Amino acid sequence: MKTRLLLGDSHDPWRNLAVEACLFETLGDDEIVLYLWQNSATVVIGRHQNAWQECRVQLLESEGGRLARRSTGGGAVFHDLGNLNFSFVVPRSQYDVHRQLEVVRRAVAEYGIDAQFTGRNDLTVNGAKFSGNAFKFSDKVGLHHGTLLVDVDMDRLGRYLVPGKDKLKAKGIESVRSRVCNLKEINPSINIEGLSIALERVFEMEYGKPDKISVESLNNNRLEELEKIYASWDFRMGKALPFDAKLSTRFDWGGITLELSLKQGHVTAAKVWSDAMDEAMIDKISPALLGIRYENSVLAEALRTLDNPQTGDIADWIKDAELG
Repeated sequence: MKTRLLLGDSHDPWRNLAVEACLFETLGDDEIVLYLWQNSATVVIGRHQNAWQECRVQLLESEGGRLARRSTGGGAVFHDLGNLNFSFVVPRSQYDVHRQLEVVRRAVAEYGIDAQFTGRNDLTVNGAKFSGNAFKFSDKVGLHHGTLLVDVDMDRLGRYLVPGKDKLKAKGIESVRSRVCNLKEINPSINIEGLSIALERVFEMEYGKPDKISVESLNNNRLEELEKIYASWDFRMGKALPFDAKLSTRFDWGGITLELSLKQGHVTAAKVWSDAMDEAMIDKISPALLGIRYENSVLAEALRTLDNPQTGDIADWIKDAELG
């Protein structure tokens, strides 16, 4: 198995996400890539999140920040140059989230930090989150990426992110700021450069000596196409529908909001907002509901045909939900 290491050459979130997408699209069957990158002041939301509900967009942009939408599920995060992002792009046959996270855990352990993998996607130390992780799969490739808060401006993080009250209540916390921490709070000697070198060193020990590649080695035309997509207003902000019914709830695996447009008692359009990690599952919900009669049992049965434990949870909920 060949290993590759790519160090990002930009702090532009739309370009960086496009680079990651290029790696995902072109990964060979016999190679593993670790991509390390940084964004300047940016809020990155999950694939199926409502930008207006997750971020104070006007404030972010007025202060020189950008909003980006990634291809994976999960919740909103804030990036600045005190944060280091990592992406493992791996053939599905070699994909092992615990092995990949062990690279991160061992890298921060070099600074005396004992990290734990908790919940559905977090790395924590002393109960506080310093890394959120998200995942995506094609038939042949797995993507695992995450953040590493080293010395992030927590005031800006708290100003820009707007978590749902139900999410905070479910976690028993009072604010975004109270549940995250910088690694520098644990060990003041840690910095981005040193952590990046530690990640490179542990990656080599775990997977073998990597060949260093550059962004110039990617297909430039495809990279530009993807960058335009990630930068576009439609992709970042989403096309919110005028809707006739709105249903929201939260499960252990994430929150979900269904916005449904109706005509003569049937669903004519559906938009699903969610911070669930399984973005592929969320993608299947809207098509399953189109044309369905707006009735509890009928909606639930349509969701059960997707034959997925999480859509089964949604079906159980919607069967008894109060339809407006």
